Amino acid sequence: MARQLDEQIVGRFPVGQRLRVLDVGMGQGTQALRLARAGHQVTGLEQDSTMIAAAREALAGEPEGIRERMRIIEGDGRDTGVHFLPGSFDVVLCHGVLMYVEEPDPLLAGLARMLAPGGLLSLLVRNGDALALRPGLSGDWAGALAAFDTVAYRNRLGLDVRADRLKDLTSTLAGIGAPLHAWYGVRVFTDTAADGAEVPADVETLLAAEEKAGRTDPYRGVAALLHLCGVRG
Repeated sequence: MARQLDEQIVGRFPVGQRLRVLDVGMGQGTQALRLARAGHQVTGLEQDSTMIAAAREALAGEPEGIRERMRIIEGDGRDTGVHFLPGSFDVVLCHGVLMYVEEPDPLLAGLARMLAPGGLLSLLVRNGDALALRPGLSGDWAGALAAFDTVAYRNRLGLDVRADRLKDLTSTLAGIGAPLHAWYGVRVFTDTAADGAEVPADVETLLAAEEKAGRTDPYRGVAALLHLCGVRG
């Protein structure tokens, strides 16, 4: 996903431009820190205190120049208008958040308002068109059958959450003024890997295969996750 995001940034903004980045639901700050290291000005918004503590600990171990380029704000992603002015960011990330939001449209509309004209909105969502694949490949036939007619599922944390369909999000992005520009699949081949599985020796080949599949039909359509990139008009 990081490679996909970098491809979109390089294709949209001048080389060397220091971008204003908002990472909504930044978690432990993996993407936020990566972009701060690349020279961008990054704001992370997160409401989970445990995640905030982990992100701050990771940031504390960075050189001073990187620490100065990143700030962390405690808050709900649905309240971006409380914290920031419209058009304040060139790039807005919202990765792995929508599955926890029952009504995502207001959140997405708020994120679009944060973008400057031409800005990039990057979403990572659970693929609602492929929910049957994981239980099917695991031999859970009843679970696979049940997954065909719903966007609800139970994640690996044991939480009941929801997925999004590409067609629906395409319509939503058009409606909020940040129409879909590109989309990718994420975790095409590796979704059934066990949590904590050892990283294989040929990890670069694995990543190359995943990256190729994530941009190639029909493989990307059955990925566990979808990475959607909208552009503010």
